[in-house]
Amino acid sequence: METAMRSLLSDNSRYVESFRLFLKNSTEHQCMQQFIESRLPGVVSSLGDGKTTINVLGVGSGSGEIDLKIFSKIQARYPGVPIHTDIVEPSPEQILSYKERVAKTPGLQNIHFNWIKKTSSEFELQVKEEKSERKYDFIHMIQMLYYVKDVPATLTFFRSLLAPNGKLLIILVSGNSGWSTLWKKYGSRLPLNDLCLYVTAGDIAEMLRSEGAKHQSYELPSDMDITECFIDGDRNGGLLLDFLTETCEFNKNAPPELREEIIQDLKSSGCSSVKDGKIIFNNNLSAIVVESG
Repeated sequence: METAMRSLLSDNSRYVESFRLFLKNSTEHQCMQQFIESRLPGVVSSLGDGKTTINVLGVGSGSGEIDLKIFSKIQARYPGVPIHTDIVEPSPEQILSYKERVAKTPGLQNIHFNWIKKTSSEFELQVKEEKSERKYDFIHMIQMLYYVKDVPATLTFFRSLLAPNGKLLIILVSGNSGWSTLWKKYGSRLPLNDLCLYVTAGDIAEMLRSEGAKHQSYELPSDMDITECFIDGDRNGGLLLDFLTETCEFNKNAPPELREEIIQDLKSSGCSSVKDGKIIFNNNLSAIVVESG
């Protein structure tokens, strides 16, 4: 790994900027919304039965856009039942955006929001130190398991927080996505550090199978327009390349031969396809629903 390269996560403002551009150029949230509309009502159909309050835990919830859609399905199934949600999110910018979103969204009177500015590992440490016995009826970990040091231990911990009939929702990139292709080929040459793991939903499903955890997987087709990545000097293209490689200022800091290899592979059928003259990256996701017990 070249020492000149550093993780995109080492520059929070650039990370947030590149992440927002990624969301703009991809169908990431749309495919999650489709899953929430078509599948989530069935997932949450029994988790609040007989309960006076529904406890929800969001881990790495970002700005809350997906969270609020999840809450709408729980509220539709259990109208009038109070919801208490703990939101574990380390970024103060994202927490602020989440709070602003809540302030502008009607129909949330029955939901009590508790924001916890911590990483998932810091939250885990707090729960264990306090010997907290709080259990959650629904836990969601959306696009965040890349950022933990020990994925199997993290899965075991959060599964232990599920109440009877509780469900854990995990969404990650699919094992058949362009991300998987990139990571398998270049992971050892990119600035992997304690803050980022190249893990796919296929890896998670294998971990759950090895532990005998009952779960079900759903494929979520998604794509991303990366045409700007191939325009020399294009700022948006540079930010998207940063996001794809998890590298801060990849164009500037990557060795020329590595940059050329990745650029060529991003155009290849293992990562992308051409539609209407645009280069479209395979951003497929998978949703995994884990049951308590």
